[in-house]
Amino acid sequence: MKSLRAGVRRARERLTRRAGRCLAVSVALHVAAVVTHPTAPLDLRVYREASPHVLSGGLYDYALHTGPPIPLLPFTYPPFAALVFLAPARLPWTVLVVLWQTVSVAALVVVAGCAVRLLPPGPGRRRRDLALLWAAVGLWLEPVRHTLDQGQVNLLLGAVVIAGLTLPRAAAGRGAAVGLAAAVKLTPAVAGLYLLATRQWRAAAWSVAAGGAATALGWWVAPRESAHYWSALVTDTRRLGLVWSVRNQSLRGALSRFLGEDATASLAWWAAVVLVTLLAVHALRAAAARRDALGVLVAAELYGLLVCPVSWSHHWIWCLPAMIWLVHGPRRQHPLSRVTLAAWSLATGARLVPLLIRVEDHLADPSPYPALLAWPGCVYAVCALLTLYALALGPAGHGEPLGAPGAARPRRAVDGSLPAQPG
Repeated sequence: MKSLRAGVRRARERLTRRAGRCLAVSVALHVAAVVTHPTAPLDLRVYREASPHVLSGGLYDYALHTGPPIPLLPFTYPPFAALVFLAPARLPWTVLVVLWQTVSVAALVVVAGCAVRLLPPGPGRRRRDLALLWAAVGLWLEPVRHTLDQGQVNLLLGAVVIAGLTLPRAAAGRGAAVGLAAAVKLTPAVAGLYLLATRQWRAAAWSVAAGGAATALGWWVAPRESAHYWSALVTDTRRLGLVWSVRNQSLRGALSRFLGEDATASLAWWAAVVLVTLLAVHALRAAAARRDALGVLVAAELYGLLVCPVSWSHHWIWCLPAMIWLVHGPRRQHPLSRVTLAAWSLATGARLVPLLIRVEDHLADPSPYPALLAWPGCVYAVCALLTLYALALGPAGHGEPLGAPGAARPRRAVDGSLPAQPG
């Protein structure tokens, strides 16, 4: 057993030393896959074709006609998002696709790099090489592949959020990154839990201010569209797609498949939300107590994905920071962390959800939903719950809690880890 562990350690060290080459090979294989098997980035088409309507009216009357099982794809983001997409929408389609792919892959590198930067300091840890190696791996995880195939905005917003929380020294920069990302697509707002858990009160206030200012700009440019969105469409999940579909990996989606109806009408949904919220709070507190910045962020993001009404599989790009935490975080030696890492690796590496989607799409009548599909269809929710439980285990390590009241404002660590930041 010792010789096996030593062999694994040596192999990992060799890969880490060759991280740049690994990333180059991974990107080259991705480019080859895109060229030989081009996809139809439908979400990017929606961004491109719908955004000009924010100026002329009818933004939410637009819908891209596709085919079954989802024949129409409407624009589902706030008006501010359409303003952001205006400039890319003017580019020729081929140029836009290439640019979007390039920027999304770069965003993946940012996500991996900042996640590694948030790790507690460790002996012999070469952060840049680890980040490049994880980016090479992350390029082949199902949520990342799905994001790239659909031309989704998840990687870009994820990079804005995690870079904003990791790099700026000023509270305004950290908060503004979260607020602006949330103004484009509401789900990044859950990163505000990171600011609250680490007691960054001023940054949290800046996130509200930045998000409010961006929303106000959208309202000023498109008042009718804004009134329509914020008064009616923001809570209309029917426009997003089939809540019960295996595409939806949230708690609501998983329970709806078991119950045969929208889970929000049942006591099971509310009981599950309460239990998951308690688990997430415990995970946030435990991670903050051991000065585990990446753990706090992973707990916040996974909680948001679980309780969000709709969390399509491509929303789960936060599986990459979660896996980084499971391998390198302070609880990495715990058996639960290893089991959870194996579960994430199997679910995202084997592309289980797309396999289930193909089976689901061939069902003549999915009511009642087949149990043989419903059980494996909970895979991301189960992985998230296991990760939260691993995060919630008793604090490991020692030191002053993140954001302890009255603590002097420390300088950012040279190695890039995030210290306590009360502001």
